[in-house]
Amino acid sequence: MKRTHHCGELRTEDIGATVVLNGWIDSVRDHGGVLFVDLRDREGITQVVFNPNTTDALSEVLHHLKPESVIAISGEVTARENDAVNSGLPTGEVEVHAQQFEMLNVSDTPPFPIDDEKGDRVNEDLRLTYRYLDLRRPKNLKTLKNRHKVSKTTRDYLDEQGFLEIETPMLFKSTPEGAREYLVPSRVNPGEFYALAQSPQQYKQMLMVAGIERYFQLARCFRDEDGRADRQPEFTQVDLEMSFIDREDMYALIEGLMERLWKEILDVAIETPFERMPYEDAMNNFGSDRPDRRFGLKFHDLNDLFAESDFKVFNSVIKSGGTVKAINAKGLADITEGELKYLTDMAVSMGAKGLAFIRARDGGEWKSPILKFFSDEEKAALKGRLEIGGGDIVFFMAAEWERSCSILGKVRLECAELLKKRGRLEIDPNQWDFFWVIEFPLMVYDDEEGRYVSAHHPFTSPVVEDIQFLDEDPKKVRGQHYDLVLNGMELGGGSIRIHQPELQQKVFEEVLQLPKEIIQDRFGYMVNAFRYGAPPHGGIALGLDRIVGLLSGAHSIRDVIAFPKTQKGQDLMSQSPGPVTERQLRDLHIESIVVDKK
Repeated sequence: MKRTHHCGELRTEDIGATVVLNGWIDSVRDHGGVLFVDLRDREGITQVVFNPNTTDALSEVLHHLKPESVIAISGEVTARENDAVNSGLPTGEVEVHAQQFEMLNVSDTPPFPIDDEKGDRVNEDLRLTYRYLDLRRPKNLKTLKNRHKVSKTTRDYLDEQGFLEIETPMLFKSTPEGAREYLVPSRVNPGEFYALAQSPQQYKQMLMVAGIERYFQLARCFRDEDGRADRQPEFTQVDLEMSFIDREDMYALIEGLMERLWKEILDVAIETPFERMPYEDAMNNFGSDRPDRRFGLKFHDLNDLFAESDFKVFNSVIKSGGTVKAINAKGLADITEGELKYLTDMAVSMGAKGLAFIRARDGGEWKSPILKFFSDEEKAALKGRLEIGGGDIVFFMAAEWERSCSILGKVRLECAELLKKRGRLEIDPNQWDFFWVIEFPLMVYDDEEGRYVSAHHPFTSPVVEDIQFLDEDPKKVRGQHYDLVLNGMELGGGSIRIHQPELQQKVFEEVLQLPKEIIQDRFGYMVNAFRYGAPPHGGIALGLDRIVGLLSGAHSIRDVIAFPKTQKGQDLMSQSPGPVTERQLRDLHIESIVVDKK
């Protein structure tokens, strides 16, 4: 019996037709000898009626029909009785009265319910072990469909913009200054290794030198990092590069893509152009280079207030070039001692000496160990500037600028979570706050290495007017780097690249202080290629998994990947990674030694 229709396809206009349906049994109900079966495939559910008066194979049906078994049926489409119409199903006005039946495969009893609500309560490791069953659940199927739509829409949009989809190698050379890599031994080159590509960065720049002008791919990337909710050992990027452009061209292109995706998947119109926020403003106001701006808790800079204060803790930090900042967590004065200790311990773990606070009681009385150090004028200024009222708690951070911002940024996010738990902060799930964070520092100083390192990567072009500072003070140099941020999550980042060989060589040698042999070994072909007419170019990489996750309301990118790894990097279904044979190791000219980390 060859299928004529999907299980979500039949409507009242099909009444009287003879159809063939194939699918999985979702449920079976016995009403006095008449069986009602919900038959499911990827497109939906149709109710099938097995009546002993019309179905020759009913005895076999009664014996074999089990949920998740695969069957084929042929029968007539009929209208449901008025009181049996299911308005919650697109097929809810009709049913199929089975006339022929074939059991294609009998299912064992599944280890967990193939149901969204009940399935969500099942241990994740069990669901990942039986991922092929977990993917039958409607929400997971919908997510995979969303992923397909996002990929197709992206391809269509970039094709309209003149891009060519080009695949770059996954086997690359090791570049150990980046994230930890997956190494692949070469059998035919004993003792030498490939690395699985962390990104197509250098290859796509070579495509620009080759005159391709506009390249993209949905690139598989690999990083041997510890697992988190938004990280996987292998992931997918919307990777692209363009020639003869500036930053404004990139902003317009990506804003158009986001506009198309949100309209296509959610039927939501988002406003463009997106706001541009300098990195320094993001840190000064929110303590993060990807801030969630959907709630308040903005920082207040208090340097002017405490520059001449008798409170030495604040005064000394300011005089040494640091900063004093504060946030008012309005309505959180009832914070528990345990919650307060957690915030303090977190701040200390990030390098703070402590976490100063003022708690304002409902009656207006302030409580704090540091109040005795403040003058009446300072208290009045604080109350006015931070709008402190009964029920509020104010947190302070005094440290070097970047550390002060970062630590208070973490405190801010934790305060928001505490307010949400108390029902005092609501964030509209349908609010989409897109913006660009721009003008990052090109270089940051690494105390351990005793030199400057790239804030993004060494191919990022400096802002033109800042090139003069490369020699005298690299900290002043801003990079032409841009991150796309949505609701506190970085969707992707990129930059305008260095295309002049002299400037690239200068960054490698004089600013990053890389030895010449390392430059030649890792980047020699690239610098050489730039001498043959490299055009001005720039690019970006967007996290496809993150985009699909946001569009699908997923809590983790594991939910939007067909066969994800656990936080330990394991595929529980296929039981990988796993051991290999001695012969395999011998062929690869390597020996396996397991080191006891204890």
